[in-house]
Amino acid sequence: MALLKKLIGAALVLGVAGAGAGWLLSAPVKLDTDTLAQLGPGDAARGKRIFNAGGCTSCHAKPGSKGDAHLQLVGGLELKTPFGTFVPPNISQDPKDGIGAWTVADLANAMLKGVSPSGEHFYPAFPYASYARMKPADIADLYAFLKTLPAVAGKAPDNSLSFPFNIRRGLGLWKRLYLSKEPVIAFADGTPDPVLAGRYLVEGPGHCGECHTPRDFTGGTRKGEWLAGAAAAEGRGIVPNITSGEGGIGDWSEADIANYLETGFTPDFDSVGGAMVDVQRNMAELPPEDRAAIAAYLKAVPPHPNGYPARGKPAK
Repeated sequence: MALLKKLIGAALVLGVAGAGAGWLLSAPVKLDTDTLAQLGPGDAARGKRIFNAGGCTSCHAKPGSKGDAHLQLVGGLELKTPFGTFVPPNISQDPKDGIGAWTVADLANAMLKGVSPSGEHFYPAFPYASYARMKPADIADLYAFLKTLPAVAGKAPDNSLSFPFNIRRGLGLWKRLYLSKEPVIAFADGTPDPVLAGRYLVEGPGHCGECHTPRDFTGGTRKGEWLAGAAAAEGRGIVPNITSGEGGIGDWSEADIANYLETGFTPDFDSVGGAMVDVQRNMAELPPEDRAAIAAYLKAVPPHPNGYPARGKPAK
């Protein structure tokens, strides 16, 4: 009996210690002072480029909006995934329903660390796992541009998630596995500058890997199949392979890729469709050298066979 009591006591101590360690390891972590010092004053003209590269309107514009209304970032799009339904919030300049009261440090912590101004974890449906690779100065530029956009009242609906995905604290452990500012693809010294510029745009603000890369059971991207294509997060169809591997875009030239991003037409004169319509529209707003850099990077990415289910067959 004495031994049993000792074993139970030891188990309780270990359980409490484990819970305490998990609580500490899952705590939200904000940016350090050195990183915040790199933000700078920000430039709205440069920020517009980052805004377009990031495709902010794709998720945060009111669904179905056109023209100038596309810049009214009221949110509300429903993203239905196996983890539940995520709803991008209002990020307009409304100080109550949007982010008009945010500081530049608030935006930097959200994008680089996935942490809200109140100190909570954001869900990675907001693609901070990619934004974490961005330069702080680009965040400041984006902040300056967002300040030029209209304030729109109206709070987007809350996410609808079941247990345990509604426990935000657990995201701290997820971040320890998947949040890194290091590039996904490591290139050798002497790699041409356009390839490196394209890597930054694709892996960082463009967050292309968030849709084009398969995910594991925890929702993290499988870096070993980077850009190999994936089952659509919403569960309908596939997102194509954009490497030069089998089933990908190996027969596209850099000029073909750049032209597709500008015009929406493939080398076979097919046209862009689905969720890529908004992405391509944003890419068309980038300077030609950015589209060329993205093309150079995609041609330099290691080739992979199709990463979606059944290897080459669309998901049902």
